[in-house]
Amino acid sequence: MFDGRQRRVVSMWFPRLASDRVLRARPVDGPFALTLKDNNAERLYCLNPAAERLGLSRGMPFSDARAFCPDLVSRPADPRADARLLAVLRRWATRYCPWVGVEGVDGLVLDITGAAHLMGGEAGMLVDMRQRMGRAGIGLRLGLADTRGAAWALARHGEGVAAPGAPLDALGPLPVAALRLAPEAAVALQRLGLATIGALAEAPRAPLARRFGPGLMRRLDQALGDQPEPVAPAPEPPHYATRLTLPEPIGRVEDVMAGLSRLLPPLCEKLAQHEAGARAFRLTLRRVDQESREVELRLARPMRDPARIGPLFARGVAEVDAGYGIDQLRLQALGVEALPARQVTQMTERPADRLDDLITRIGTRIGLENVQRFLPADSHIPERAFLIAPAAFSRPEGPWHSPRPRPLRLFPPEPIAATGPHPPARFRWRRMGFTTGRATGPERLAPEWWLQDESWRRGLRDYWQVETAGGRRLWMFHTPQDPGWFVQGEFA
Repeated sequence: MFDGRQRRVVSMWFPRLASDRVLRARPVDGPFALTLKDNNAERLYCLNPAAERLGLSRGMPFSDARAFCPDLVSRPADPRADARLLAVLRRWATRYCPWVGVEGVDGLVLDITGAAHLMGGEAGMLVDMRQRMGRAGIGLRLGLADTRGAAWALARHGEGVAAPGAPLDALGPLPVAALRLAPEAAVALQRLGLATIGALAEAPRAPLARRFGPGLMRRLDQALGDQPEPVAPAPEPPHYATRLTLPEPIGRVEDVMAGLSRLLPPLCEKLAQHEAGARAFRLTLRRVDQESREVELRLARPMRDPARIGPLFARGVAEVDAGYGIDQLRLQALGVEALPARQVTQMTERPADRLDDLITRIGTRIGLENVQRFLPADSHIPERAFLIAPAAFSRPEGPWHSPRPRPLRLFPPEPIAATGPHPPARFRWRRMGFTTGRATGPERLAPEWWLQDESWRRGLRDYWQVETAGGRRLWMFHTPQDPGWFVQGEFA
């Protein structure tokens, strides 16, 4: 009871949350499923109603599903995106009541005690929920009861409403699995002839508690209201920002940096408490004329070290027009990511830290996206054996591995006039004449048949390392299926 009113709880279940999220952006006519890798096997993760009507189910191997339903359209699942959507739905559900919690990965629980009259009563509130979710394209099943357990059971095993003070009347016909039991316990109860919650409630408690432990009776008592089960709203994420109001306006760069040095330590300490780091910081400088100037610092890696972050602001602060003076500084951490604490060693600063600081300094001048690095790629084709990625958003991967040496310089194939399967004794390339001194090879490479690459339309390539009489080492190849010779690289 709460303030003399009967406690009422709503369970909102989104049975196809993942697939509904994807189909809202890109609708599909016909059977559709999301797949997720489980123990090196692709399995169905979430399906739309059309796929379920064809007999497909969650957990089914994807290969079996495609054999059973050749028209099945599939896409990879993204549980993180699903979690973000559920967080958005949780915030949206606070329009009905302030007490909204997350129930698993696809549900919400709301304590609407004393709030239903604001929506025209319980029936009007449930209708409003269904209509809004229907317009949003998200499937919804609802359960309303006096307890959290009863509302959960009604939403997932018989969408409905339990009358106040009589949860057993609505729960009695439902299966024992509706009590949130482990599948093994539900099967064992069914073998004993206790297939429904009503039959379980009438059975002697002591033998069941000895056989199944206290958890079974606790779930039953929670559903019937004999044991409390609160609805705890999800905590709001921490806000990473600090502010400094000055008694007198300032304008010198040194004074602004001094104020920044007072804002950084408490902000970084809060980040450390949550084992987090920021990928960007925004310094807002409010002038006495009520206008503001912002200095944004983007970092190559998440950081929370004031000694390393502070000097990186110097260039941006120096470019700010202070006008008639600055009377307030506000520092905010953006792009907060997990940054677990690491063990302290004799080396207080790792070489990677210095490299990240260098990338950040260069990135403040030309943009972090323009500081790039090469990464190895899983391909034996020379043109596809590497990737170019922004250094700030990638880590060096490796080691670089190739069964044969590769040239330091690689360029598009350039034809030369030569015939025969072996390197020519003399040839001209880039208007220069060369004499072959020594040749090593061939190394045969076949095109990747699953990719359409116009540059490999000649088929197989036989690569040779050719050392010329003048000392230049060239990487040349011959195409036996469409005879021709080409130069593609040069060794150091």
